[in-house]
Formats: sequence, C-alpha cells, structure tokens
Amino acid sequence: MPWPQDAFFSEPVTASETHQAIEAIFRIERARLIASLARMVRDVGLAEELVQDACVSALSEWPRTGVPANPGAWLTAAAKRRAIDRLRRHRMLARKHAEIGRDLSEEDEAGIEAIEAAMDDDVGDELLALIFTACHPVLSPDARVALTLRLIGGLTTEEIARAYLTSEATIAQRIVRAKKTLSKAGLSFEVPRGKERQERLSSVLEVIYLIFNEGYSATVGADLTRPTLCAEAQRLGRILAGLAPDEPEVFGLLALMEIQASRLAARLAPDGMPIPLTEQNRARWDRLLIRRGLAALERAEALGGASGPYALQAALAACHARANRAEDTDWRKIAGLYDTLRAVMPSPVVDLNRRWLIAWPSVRKPV
Repeated sequence: MPWPQDAFFSEPVTASETHQAIEAIFRIERARLIASLARMVRDVGLAEELVQDACVSALSEWPRTGVPANPGAWLTAAAKRRAIDRLRRHRMLARKHAEIGRDLSEEDEAGIEAIEAAMDDDVGDELLALIFTACHPVLSPDARVALTLRLIGGLTTEEIARAYLTSEATIAQRIVRAKKTLSKAGLSFEVPRGKERQERLSSVLEVIYLIFNEGYSATVGADLTRPTLCAEAQRLGRILAGLAPDEPEVFGLLALMEIQASRLAARLAPDGMPIPLTEQNRARWDRLLIRRGLAALERAEALGGASGPYALQAALAACHARANRAEDTDWRKIAGLYDTLRAVMPSPVVDLNRRWLIAWPSVRKPV
C-alpha cells in the first residue's frame, strides 16, 4: 500500500527531519526487504548488505528529491538493482579476460529475469521463510535468538548485547557465525511444509518465547524485567500470526505473551521487588493487551489447538486475567488446566505449581 507523503511531513522539512523519516521507514520495511533478497541471493548476510546499501542511497537522494509516495517500493527497487548489478558483475568476473566485454548470454539474462520475477512475488511468505530460517534448528539456541532479533526485530548488535548484558563483539561474532552456518547449510529460504514445517515451527515459537521470557523474568542483570524485549517478542508473534493464520500454537503463544505482558506495570514494587500475582494491583493491568490475548486464545481454540502447550498456558493466564480480584479466580479450573498441561508438557515447574494449588484452600472447597 502506498505511503502518503503527509504520513511523515505536513510542511517543508529539513534534511534532519528527512533522515528521521528514512530511519522510521527503514525500520518498518527492513525485514520484508531482507526476506525478499534472501530468497533471491540465498545468503542472509548478502541480503542484509544489499538492503543497507539501498538505505544509504535513500539517505543520499531523498533529502534532495523528497520522500517518495511509496518508500517501500523505492527501497525494494533500489535493492533489486544492486542485487542484479552484483550478479552481472560476478558473472563477468567469472569469464575469461577476453570475454569480459561481451554481452550477457541468453542463459544469464533468463536467470536475471527469474530473479526480477521473484522480487515481484508476494513478500508475506518470504518474510515467514526468513523467520523460519533465522530460527532453524541447525543453529544453536543463542544464535537463533541473536539472529532473529537482528533480522526480524531490527535490533542492532549493540541493542542485543545490552539486552543480554554481553559484549557487542560477542553478539556480532554470534550473528556472523549464524549467517555462515546457514549459508553452508544450503537452505532454500522457503516456508517448509507438512511435517518439516511442524518440526521447525516449534523452534520458531521456542525462540520467540525465549526472548519474551528474558524480558518478563530477566535471568541476568539488576533489572527483574526488560519490557523492551517483551515488546519485541510480542511484535514477532503478531507478525507470525499474520503470516500463519491457520497455526493454532502461533495464536496460543501470542495469547500467552499478550496476557502476561499485560501485568508488567504491576509486577514490581517501587523498590524493584517482585509482587506476587495474587497481590498485584489489577487496576494497573493493561486491559487492551488482555483483550488481544483473549481474542488470540479464542482463535487458537477455534483452530483446534486448545490442548497445545502454549494455548494451555495462555488459558491459565486467562483465568487470572478474567478475575477482577484474586479471590474471584477460578482455582479449580486452573488445577484442571495444570493436570492437562502436565500430561502434554511434563516438567518440574508444572508439578510444583500443581502441588501448590492442592494446598490452596479455595481449590479444596466444593464447587
């Protein structure tokens, strides 16, 4: 959809304001552009470089010519031209010196035309393919998280390093190794189907939830929560839900994150200490996020995913979200959900929570 010029400017602007607009547009379009180019050149690192080059061109031209009516299309065309130029240059260098000046062969031109056609395809599946690629099981969990935040989330290496309290050099090396691993694996950069899709979907969801959990209950550092990481994971979840509208566990995870994130403002006391769920000021819970979470949970259940591990955890969170007071909580329903969750996803944490519920007085009372 075209971007109207006045979406950014309502009057003549300075070069500084143009640069700010470019940064905002680039952040919105970046992942989609990388997705298209990665499918085209079969190399995440090269795709990222080509997109960056297109942004540099925008920084050079737009202050003179103004922000185009459809900046996303402009950036796509610029990146495509660079990719095709690079391909032509690569093929020319591969020829003998005596043939450098000759025109491209018909076979070469056909290949470039195919690339141009690929760039015109619907980008939705390409973005989904990039998400699956960044979270591919061939990568270590740490690499998946870093690469996902970099490619899809658009965070810089400095921002990722700061979020995980490690050095920027460590994160940069992790991302570089991940890109090289994907390149050596010879992946097709396509959305997997059938059994392979289901197997890899679990990896995608695991990475997104890992990012969210690090924001919700930080494992390192002085802060107990990192809302920025939660927001980034929620954004990734919403993207995935839009691209995979028939996957119940995608909506289960989205529901779980939205409902849990709704409590962030009430989780910590003024001194930074955590407040138990039953003692939180529920007036501070974000009702918009709760409504979004409940809607996503309904979607997961309508798709037949009520017994999925993320949907079950979201249903547990929903029990708390629906209660205006802690004493209004349906503890017996929660106990039943934990029983189901224990069968689907056995873990010591689930067992501990279920045993705690048995000791809760309201659970033992007759219905």
